[in-house]
Amino acid sequence: MEQVTDHILAAARKVIAVHINYPSRAAQRGRTPEQPSYFLKPSSSLALSGSVVERPAGCELLGFEGEIALIIGKPARRVGLEDAWSHVEWVTASNDLGVYDLRYADKGSNLRSKGGDGFTPVGPGLIPADTVDPAKLRIRAWHNGELVQDDTTEDLLFPFARLVADLSQLLTLEEGDIILTGTPAGASVAKPGDVVEVEVRTSTTTAGGTASGLSTGRLVTRVEEGTTAFADFGARPKTDDLQREEAYGSREGAGLPAQAPEAPAPVLTPELKAKLESVCTATLSSQLRKRGLNNVSIDGLTSTRPDKRIVGLARTLRYVPNREDLFKTHGGGFNAQKKAIDSVNEGEILVMEARGEKGTGTIGDILALRAQVRGAAAIITDGGVRDFSAVAAMDMPTYYANPHPAVLGRRHIPWDTDITIACGGTTVQPGDIIVADSDGILVIPPAMAEEVADDSVAQEREEVFISEMVQQGHSVDGLYPLNAEWRLKYEQWETDNQ
Repeated sequence: MEQVTDHILAAARKVIAVHINYPSRAAQRGRTPEQPSYFLKPSSSLALSGSVVERPAGCELLGFEGEIALIIGKPARRVGLEDAWSHVEWVTASNDLGVYDLRYADKGSNLRSKGGDGFTPVGPGLIPADTVDPAKLRIRAWHNGELVQDDTTEDLLFPFARLVADLSQLLTLEEGDIILTGTPAGASVAKPGDVVEVEVRTSTTTAGGTASGLSTGRLVTRVEEGTTAFADFGARPKTDDLQREEAYGSREGAGLPAQAPEAPAPVLTPELKAKLESVCTATLSSQLRKRGLNNVSIDGLTSTRPDKRIVGLARTLRYVPNREDLFKTHGGGFNAQKKAIDSVNEGEILVMEARGEKGTGTIGDILALRAQVRGAAAIITDGGVRDFSAVAAMDMPTYYANPHPAVLGRRHIPWDTDITIACGGTTVQPGDIIVADSDGILVIPPAMAEEVADDSVAQEREEVFISEMVQQGHSVDGLYPLNAEWRLKYEQWETDNQ
């Protein structure tokens, strides 16, 4: 088999590398490109197998990436997919080395991070391209003798012929040019004293464990520490945990602590809240009914502040019927009732399941005050309220079945929080959106809240028009709801009043 020689390296006028091409690498990076993208490496970065590469002084993250390299055998300019592979003469192994410490420096061109002397070793053997199926190659890499990369070209994002054809649309691929075709998952960081090896084969290992087909042999690169510091008139090495994570392939690989998951986007955004506050529950109820939801109202309750319209996310508390032995274990101390009150957040609504039991209180003045101080938008209970005068005097609304002087232990045990409950004849889940006004209390599933709000705003806008027309003496026949003729008039009215 022919070998990569200095003559082969000298013939390369361009070294072109693909950013992401293996599905395993795309999954690791968390992005899958729709089209291939490239960067250039200088031909001075080329090196033979057995070479020593320097990790520049002051750098921490010398990344290695085992890759399959294509060597162009005849010029390619605007070639098609069916002809592209015929312009490749050789297939060999490569190691696309780079320092993540300088990744920031050249606006994504990778010139200094990937272009250092010796940062593109290739070889040692050359496999004739016309003897292989480019979709049946295997790439493997070892780090200090441990296999860390092992993948095939069977399901590449961009097959090799596509890369050649794509590049040739704009620039001429010349004889001797080298294309690095991407790296699979498993690329990591090499330190001084480490050895990285890369091999390309034309077939996988057989079931019996015997390797068959052509092989480039192992491309060997040794790493040593650089001793010459960077001058102060250019970019200096710097890194952070994001670069460490990308260089090692994961936070765990980089020895970093696991990152807390990002908080989910808020369901009740300020914009959605404002829309829901601008419309009546009667309107919302009709929109929910159009969507098949008829049992989403909390019924039979009275408000201490019927003048207020409230919108908030539900927090839930469930009471179970009193049983004296269980009340001893669950009724005293910092029980579920107190936990619910003490954990309610700004703008949230505490909804209580009391089974419609009116023979005892479920909230009193002290706990209601604590909820108000914590910023709760309201309390809703289908049971009784103690200390009614004090609770009713608060700015925070409380929705209740009736006043009652008795404490919990007469009929209820506070049992658990933030679970699905039943209140006033409907089901309420933590995170449901509650809207209440003088007409009643609605439970809106978060998934449809935006759509319901938008359609309710539009409905009330129509109703403003209809009210004006009725005031002018028009009959409701055809006007309410709007028929085709009146809808045209409404649309014109809308245009005139924008």
